[in-house]
Amino acid sequence: MTFTDLSIAAGAKMLPIKEIAERAGIPEEALELYGNFKAKINVNDLPPAADFGKVVLVTAISPTPAGEGKSTVTVGLADAFNQLGESVVVALREPSLGPVMGMKGGATGGGFAQVLPMEDINLHFTGDIHAITSANNALAAFIDNHLHQGNRLHIDPRRITWKRALDINDRALRHVTIGLGGPAQGVPREDGFDITVASEIMAVLCLATSLEDLKERLAQMVIGYTYDREPVTVRDLEVEGALALLLKEAFKPNLVQTIEGTPALIHGGPFANIAHGCNSLAATNTARQLADIVVTEAGFGADLGAEKFMHIKSRKGGFNPDAVVIVATVRALKMHGGIAKDALAETDPDAVRRGMVNLAKHVDTIRQFGIEPVVALNRFVTDSEGELAEIMAWAKAEGVAIALTNVWEQGGKGGLELAELVKQELERPTNFAFLYNETDSVEEKLRVIVQKVYGGVDVQLSDKAQKQLLEIKKCGWDELPICMAKTQYSLSDQPKLLGRPQGFTISIREIIPKLGAGFLVCLTGDIMTMPGLPKQPAALKMDVGPNGEAVGLF
Repeated sequence: MTFTDLSIAAGAKMLPIKEIAERAGIPEEALELYGNFKAKINVNDLPPAADFGKVVLVTAISPTPAGEGKSTVTVGLADAFNQLGESVVVALREPSLGPVMGMKGGATGGGFAQVLPMEDINLHFTGDIHAITSANNALAAFIDNHLHQGNRLHIDPRRITWKRALDINDRALRHVTIGLGGPAQGVPREDGFDITVASEIMAVLCLATSLEDLKERLAQMVIGYTYDREPVTVRDLEVEGALALLLKEAFKPNLVQTIEGTPALIHGGPFANIAHGCNSLAATNTARQLADIVVTEAGFGADLGAEKFMHIKSRKGGFNPDAVVIVATVRALKMHGGIAKDALAETDPDAVRRGMVNLAKHVDTIRQFGIEPVVALNRFVTDSEGELAEIMAWAKAEGVAIALTNVWEQGGKGGLELAELVKQELERPTNFAFLYNETDSVEEKLRVIVQKVYGGVDVQLSDKAQKQLLEIKKCGWDELPICMAKTQYSLSDQPKLLGRPQGFTISIREIIPKLGAGFLVCLTGDIMTMPGLPKQPAALKMDVGPNGEAVGLF
């Protein structure tokens, strides 16, 4: 029998969510049930923690279409800790329908190391992303209604920066014209759509620490500029309360379980290539309150998700990772070594050796933050002993702790060696330090990221970005951290430059202030905040069976 993620999930026996909550130390009065296997947590009803758990961050090498299995390793590592008798909670992001219906897939892990109920989580879950979509588009409606009703704030329709949102890849909506059809239909203007997970409201929800903080962050969001080029915020429109009301349930973390019954918090889902790529602070802090060890992940490679976890999430949350795991695969390393995807099944230790430069750079990046990483070599059936030996020999020569993992097939058992190595790191003190200070100039912060994290030479701002930077400095927003919007496939801003490119310059075409989230989004290359669907989207294989069961969902 050929196993798929969906068939394994369908055959798993879930425990009642009340039992999972009891395992995690969550009292029943803190639970809001969404059926038998999902619940939201009222964090204000949790008992105070005597101490906070340690955080294990899982990141990866630069991703390839071959797949690295980062979420799978994250879940498998948590299950391994559970098997070792440790108090552990895993904290993950919520999947977006964009990649689910597109080409990337879901975000619940895979094989025997996944989170359940898998099909619910990958589709609508508890409605959090829909709530964010509603809040985002309610704000857009309030803006256009303000224009239609006399424009008391003198908003320049040409300089409205707030876009509408949809949680699906739809390239046709990137640039639209609204308000056509005469005076009764509103004020005509150009507009566009972002994918919901790129909305600033997603980032705000993921970085807020309380409902009051959420409302204040919503109020600070800039939606555009007046005819005199002064910024206009949500506070000026007086609708932050309404937006917070739409989000009050979505702000509560979601409790589910792994196949092995490890408590899992899944909450928030900003992309790492166009946003900051981490699950919510509310969920991570709740997990830290409940468990001795929190296993969490950041999107894509260490150049994107991990860098933003450190400089944005850690800075906002007041904590840092106590250990970092970098996921790598033979298949992906061969692609970084120049082998085409359709030839990856062929044994080629030389290609692995060439591709090791990518893993080496990510190890170097994590070390620059003052943390000694552990490499999880995620094993596939096509891996040869010679190829594995190449990687193990490199790790030994470089003094890098490494463990073979096989959690897709074996669940937590396949991650026990990795868990033991991570435990050793958790017992050692870290020398964590940010790579830049918030008070550094925007140019210096960009240069630090490009040179120290990406391995590039310099950064270049377009004329538009330079004008935007002048406006940012004039408004006093230049002491915000940086959120780079960059391709995930390369350390550079050119997707086809795999491995460890040298001598490149990163081009910044736009700098967009996100005052509610508290960072500056810097758009590089041709990165899009509304992706498109591939020629053969995953949706073509999806269906629903006669009893309502999902078909073709990975």
